Formats: sequence, structure tokens, C-alpha cells
Amino acid sequence: MIVGLILVVPLSALGAPDDTVVRLDLDGVVDPFTASYLESGIESAASSDASAVLLTIDTPGGSDNSMRKIIRAILDSDIPVICFVSPNGARAASAGTFILMSCPVAAMAPGTNVGAAHPVGVSGAIESEKVTNDAAAYLRSLAEDRGRDGDWAEMAVRESDSISAQQALEMNVIDLITPNVSTLLREVDGRTVKVAEGRDAEISTVDAEVDVRSAGTASRILQPLFSPNLAFLFFYAGLALVVVEILTPGVSIPGALGALCLVIALTAFGMLPVSLLGLGLLAASAVFFLLEFQYPGIGFPSIAGVITLVAGGFLLFDRSVPGAGVSVAVIAPVAIGMGLFFGFAVNAALKARKLPPGTSSQNIVGAVGHAVTDLSPEGVVQVAAESWSATSTVPLAKGHKVRVLAIEGLRLEVEPVTQVMEDAAPVPSVQAEESKREES
Repeated sequence: MIVGLILVVPLSALGAPDDTVVRLDLDGVVDPFTASYLESGIESAASSDASAVLLTIDTPGGSDNSMRKIIRAILDSDIPVICFVSPNGARAASAGTFILMSCPVAAMAPGTNVGAAHPVGVSGAIESEKVTNDAAAYLRSLAEDRGRDGDWAEMAVRESDSISAQQALEMNVIDLITPNVSTLLREVDGRTVKVAEGRDAEISTVDAEVDVRSAGTASRILQPLFSPNLAFLFFYAGLALVVVEILTPGVSIPGALGALCLVIALTAFGMLPVSLLGLGLLAASAVFFLLEFQYPGIGFPSIAGVITLVAGGFLLFDRSVPGAGVSVAVIAPVAIGMGLFFGFAVNAALKARKLPPGTSSQNIVGAVGHAVTDLSPEGVVQVAAESWSATSTVPLAKGHKVRVLAIEGLRLEVEPVTQVMEDAAPVPSVQAEESKREES
């Protein structure tokens, strides 16, 4: 997997004295990149003998698998992990609630909230009762293991309950409310908490230096690619590039790029709260567009493809999850672009590929036709009962006879046919050749 290839390297030195608190930030969606960064950061802090890890949280939630990796790293840490929902206005929603409950110290800044932990996943809406029961039991277990309110933890899952920092403190969901990091480190200094394997560890943070460690460069570059809008764009860009490869065999670059785009899109779908209905509509739109190969032109396949594309874009992700959902500003141009691509570009390419035998590129060279429009020097000519874009060696008026010198893709290069040239070197038109073959 792509994520497995990402090396998360702290920007600061790997070593840290024992009076250092390593700060890690969970800011945004919980995904494999975030999990890799936090897992690596916690392990690095423990191996460098830091006094504690400070994990600031502001997240709408995210992947269940990534959340569980982060929690395992916290539970297996040999040094205390202090979780802090910060700054003011931040939240620990969904997966963030689970992570906060797993921490030996759970703190929140004023004006923050926690909860709404009902699982959201592949179904894109409320998960099955079995999954809900599993999530409720898991969060209750984490809360009770830290001596916190297990009843509320279960309510956060089953009823998507969300509470303020003050309510969380009063209900024994968190340990303290504090305005900032420096105050937090003073207030938790001297506390004894449970770390890996149930061992007791005393927190020593009052005079500690805070060492901020960020995600690796590769993670910061690749993580934005796995957003709802870009996943949607990559899916249709990949589809279009694969079609270009089919229409132009022998040119492997579009096909390779298309395959890469589709891999990125499908990987992103696996990380985000996608809807099976939305995925089904996207697949249906791809099928409708591909039917243009059988029924070229703007007809039912193109129209159905655009309709299912728009519906699939709106329903692809669960919009109840903050940050999930494809923007209308992305859906509209993609729908228009795909409609034009399959309705016109694919139609023109298929028409060129499906010309009758007498109009192949080999025998159309030398054929005679006439200018449908003025050629100055570009315009349209008719050769072999087909209209072609053409470039003339000299400007020509509409109706002038032309002879085909060469064909490049869907464009002809033509020259004027004079009466002398016709008498001296008559070149039968393709239609005449076809008539002779039919008579014989």
C-alpha cells in the first residue's frame, strides 16, 4: 500500500532529553497518514526517553482502522500520553472521542466538545447493529479502563451524544479543563497514571521543554490527495485517460496515468466514509459512458452517464461527517466535461476509426473532394462522403476541389486541384472506386 511506503520523520532531532514533552498534532481527518505519523511519533518519543507525549486533538473523525492503530500506540506507550482537545472551538468527534478516552490524561480547552461517536463507514449512513454494539463496547471499555464514565461513552456511540468541555468534566468523561498547553503541563505535573502493561508512571512536565514534531514531507504532500473532492476527480480523470488509451492504441502513457488515477481514487474511497449507493452510481455512470462506444453521439448513454455522475457525486460520501462530501463546484464541471468528452470527442474518434474500407488512411491520401468552408488555410472539406477538418497549402474558397496530401489523426492536409492537374493526372475519388467495386 502507498501508506506503507511513507516514512514519517520528525522534523526535530530524534533524540530528546527526559525533561522534554514531545508534541504531536491530530488536526483533521483520522486516516492512514495520520495514524502512521502518530504511531511513529509516540514510539520515537518513548525510545528517546521523553517525559511524556502531548497529543492535541481537533478532528471530525475518520477511519476506524486508523483510529485503532493510534489507540494501540497510546495503550502500548511506556510513557504517559496526554490528550488535549485544543484550541478553543476544537472538537474530538467520532474517532476523536475514542482516542481521547484511551489517553491516561484527557483534557479539553474551554469552548470545545466531544462525542457524536456513532460509527460511519462503507454503508455511508448508520452502520449495522453489530458494528454499533462493537463500537459501544469498545468505547465503554476504554473509558472504564481509565476510570471514566462508561455509560456516557456508550451513549456517545448509540445516540451520537455530544457534550461540551464543562459537561464532560462534570460527567467524569475528562480529567480537567485548561486554557492552553503551558497551563496543562503545570496542572498534570506529579500525577501518576497507567501506561503500557498496567505500570504506574509519574508525569513530570512542569519544567519540560515542548518539542513539536510534524508529519514527514511525503505524508504532507500525499495526504491532501486523499480528499473527497480529489478522489472524485481522480476517478473520472482515470476513466477518461483509460478511454483515450483505448482510442489510441500503442500510446501507453494515457493508460498508465489513468490506471494510477483510478488506484488513487479507489484507495481514497477506502479511507473515507463512502456510501455503497454512491459507489454504485459512480460505477453505473462509468458503464453508461462506456456504452458510447456502442452507441456514439449525445443520446441516452451520455445523458444517463451525466445524471448518475451527479447523483453519485452527491451521495458518494456521508455528509453528516464534517469535511466529507464532494463540492458542487467540483461535481458540475466534471459532469459537463465528461458529457462533452464522451458525447463529442469519443464520438469523433470512433467515427474516424469506423470509416468504411474505402476511406482508410492508406487510400484516402490522393483522394479528391471539395471545400465545405473557406480554407484560410484551415477549414472543413468533404472527402469520401465524410466531413474532415483540413489545412490547405494555400487559401481556398468554399467549393474548390482539393486533393488529400496526408492525414494526421483526424485532420487532412490538402492542396488545390487545378483543371490541368485533373487532366494530367486524374485521381479517382473514393466514391468512384466504391461504385466500380459494387458494379463488378
